[in-house]
Amino acid sequence: MRLRALLENDALGMRLLGGEDELDRGVRGVMTTDLRDPSRYLSGGELVLSGLAWRRTAEDSETFVRLLASAQVAGLAAGEAELGDIPDDLVEACSRHRLPLFAVNESVAFATITEYVVRQVSGERAGDLAAVVDRHRRLMTSGPAGGGPEVVLDLLGSDLDLRAWVLSPTGRRIAGAGEPLTGEVSTALAGEHLAAVRTGRRGPHRATVGGVTYSLFPIRNSGGPAVKDVRETVLSDWLLAVEADAGDWPAARLDLLQGVTQLIAVERDRREAARTVRRRLAQEVLELVQTGAAPAEIAARLRVAAPVLLPGLGAAPHWQVVVGQVEWTQDSSNAGTAIEAGPVAQSLLEEILVDPEAAGSDSADRIAVAHIGGEAIALVPLPAAPAVAVDPDAPQEGAITAGLHADALLASVRAPLAAGLADDGRLTLGVSAAVSSAEGLRGALEEARHARRVAAARPGRVCAAGHHELASHVLLLPFVPDDVRRAFTARLLDPLRDYDRRHRAELVPTLEAFLDCDGSWTRCATRLHLHVNTLRYRVGRIEQLTSRDLSRLEDKLDFFLALRMS
Repeated sequence: MRLRALLENDALGMRLLGGEDELDRGVRGVMTTDLRDPSRYLSGGELVLSGLAWRRTAEDSETFVRLLASAQVAGLAAGEAELGDIPDDLVEACSRHRLPLFAVNESVAFATITEYVVRQVSGERAGDLAAVVDRHRRLMTSGPAGGGPEVVLDLLGSDLDLRAWVLSPTGRRIAGAGEPLTGEVSTALAGEHLAAVRTGRRGPHRATVGGVTYSLFPIRNSGGPAVKDVRETVLSDWLLAVEADAGDWPAARLDLLQGVTQLIAVERDRREAARTVRRRLAQEVLELVQTGAAPAEIAARLRVAAPVLLPGLGAAPHWQVVVGQVEWTQDSSNAGTAIEAGPVAQSLLEEILVDPEAAGSDSADRIAVAHIGGEAIALVPLPAAPAVAVDPDAPQEGAITAGLHADALLASVRAPLAAGLADDGRLTLGVSAAVSSAEGLRGALEEARHARRVAAARPGRVCAAGHHELASHVLLLPFVPDDVRRAFTARLLDPLRDYDRRHRAELVPTLEAFLDCDGSWTRCATRLHLHVNTLRYRVGRIEQLTSRDLSRLEDKLDFFLALRMS
């Protein structure tokens, strides 16, 4: 019950003397005392009833209220039978410590208030427990076709007036009753949850997003071996987000929600088991590719996989390959723990590649992901788009439906994943181009692996690279040793930077603009809002300081690379 319920019952004869902003505090019990220090008998959340027999001087009020506030009681109800009007010093002390204070009319016995509070609190606990029993019964009789997590969340809403959602570790909505969360809110909640789990704190975790408070309950794997290291599952476990602050809930209600997470965990395990077929298909195809099997044999296996991954597809799809790897830094606190990175990367890749348009249903999982060692490899089917009327002699690769783009894959999941990886984990992804036949699959796999290595050479916890970057200088730059990069850039750019610091000449920005304009004096001068003669003077100064000639292609290329590596 809430404190404000005491004022809504006229039979209790209670008046509020202070703490109007705190009336939504929950009341877990009641205690009547006139001890000067009752704190040893308080556990928090109680409504304290007192006849004020402990008060001798005004200073006693400050001491008594400070002890109650430290014990985190819900409020204080002071009787008027002993002293008449409640002393001002008690009112002031309660105001200083933000402790709600009620006056109890001398005609009302403390026993009446105690009976009312106990009846309300006991009724809530009984109702919660009855709801748990009834929920279990209704869920078990509904069977697998009963709606899964949606059934549980509907019951939470109808029985306990709790709005709740089941989210993936990246914030993807798996189930929910009522109005869905916005993408920004769900992503923020997932990040808060992953960060809290990595600290080792026990759930539920409290998070406030957009002024709304949520309680986040982890949904653990309901079966299998015990997890020795939280990093093994932190990036794959679901969470239950409840729009409420569970901090003031009684134990019975917390037990109820823990039971709900166990029911949802069963559904999670069922979906995990359903992925087994897709994983096996991916494993078989990749083994054929890596062992150099004939294209006809690989094509036959792909024809088996296509209907499983894209039901109802008439034509054979095109394929993309995505390679992912999760790396953990071993530290002294986990020196005896060996984390198998392959399954972690496999689960994470399945989550990242899930179809957002089919979120919450089994059809969302149409990606086949295998893991080989510490590397996860996904086969992504792409329906072939109808050919466009173009030059019939031109290649028809353009008929492939737009595939996955490396940056887009991580756009909405980067923040929560970074929270889950914390300071000792790293995720890198590589994405191949789309191929239309079994012959191209081997090349796509190698392409994705090369792209992943490009991503791994970049700074950051979560990085990805695509096939289009393999035909660019960016493929080479990350692999230049740091000492070589520093020496190369220092030789070309340090003289310009030193000159800019002394004279504010902006030679480095001028060089960047000049190269970006392909050496066009007119376009560069226009971009920099300079007279062409001024631009020529600056370029001449650059050439003089570096002993280079910007009319030569080789020198232009050196400057271009130096700027990219700086």
